[in-house]
Amino acid sequence: MFRFLLLFLTAIALPAQHPWIHKPAPVPAAEFPILAWNPSPSDAGSLALMKEAGLNVSGFCQIEDLDKVQAAGLSCVVSYQPIRDLIDRKRATDDEIRQAVAVLKARIASHPAAFGINLRDEPGTAAMPLIGRIAAELRRAMPGKLPYINLFPNYASAQLLGAESYDAYLRAYLKHIPVPYLSWDNYSLLEGQMDPRFYDNLEQVRRVTLEAGIPFWNCILSNAHFHYMEPSDATFHLQVYATLAYGGRGIQFFTYFTPGHGNYRLAPIDAFGNKTATWDMLRRITWQIHALAPALAHLRSTGVYHWPVSTAAGTPLVEDMRSSGRFLVGEFSGPGGRPWLMIVNKDLKESASFRVKLRDARAKLVRISPLNGQEGPIGAEGGWLAPGAGMLLRIQEE
Repeated sequence: MFRFLLLFLTAIALPAQHPWIHKPAPVPAAEFPILAWNPSPSDAGSLALMKEAGLNVSGFCQIEDLDKVQAAGLSCVVSYQPIRDLIDRKRATDDEIRQAVAVLKARIASHPAAFGINLRDEPGTAAMPLIGRIAAELRRAMPGKLPYINLFPNYASAQLLGAESYDAYLRAYLKHIPVPYLSWDNYSLLEGQMDPRFYDNLEQVRRVTLEAGIPFWNCILSNAHFHYMEPSDATFHLQVYATLAYGGRGIQFFTYFTPGHGNYRLAPIDAFGNKTATWDMLRRITWQIHALAPALAHLRSTGVYHWPVSTAAGTPLVEDMRSSGRFLVGEFSGPGGRPWLMIVNKDLKESASFRVKLRDARAKLVRISPLNGQEGPIGAEGGWLAPGAGMLLRIQEE
């Protein structure tokens, strides 16, 4: 009787797959990091919930928690105080760096959950030479573990940057710190809309990373604090899809857990450890990233345009777009030089319909589903985008 009841309850809890329900294959962190920007939890329940939310990097962890992180199917960025102490001290000999790295290597080099090593958040240019020396030794000793550095946004003061311009700040990073990516944060959801500085920052980073031949990761808002907007599906959509349209290959969420000070609120997990409505918003957008990442991995950004402001005469691929909405158009070169598009609705309140007229009249658009990554036609109702949402399209030339 008990066995029958257990089977009955299991059948209720695990219904057969519905044809409208999708679950894409998870993308590994090495291909597209989806990171919670906060200390990693150490209990199995919280880690399992992060995995369910679609994250693949649980945050900044202690070495002692690596086994727990691995058991949850996640990875993390290791915080190692002896190395951080060298950076805080602002000086270190080569021998001190080698010794600290050697001790860390003995503890984490063979551990699959160790995605990287946390060095510094928002360093000024004065700190970069020392950070670069440490990063170089880490890369030499553990090529498979990424030194983690996250940069200031473009609205940081010149005093904080330690540079005369934001471009000079980015180029100082590329000069001094030998890591194969660039990460930064930008929080610009203000007064019900996205401040233009968000797009400016994306373009500044896009330009220098294309020159350097490395990808970039963006750290975006997943909570409310100060005067920033409260999270919504639209705010998640626009931050993520705009990043992808500019060529981004990593998304970090600030934060997954709600900090217990200031006016921080509505992160996916509140200060009492409960899921908020934001948790479901986070899960909805992360699984779209998982669905699209395999296609995005093979694309190179060739241009980004704001429609209709900067594109009255069209773009290299798009001759016209019929809509009253405001859009971001990212253009890409795919395998074999074939063209791709990403179209993003910039409005945080209203859905928008669109019709694209391509310069090649013989070509047609193939939509990549954000639910399962499969290709298909746009369809009669497919030319709509929810607030902030985007659509990845392959241009099929006849």
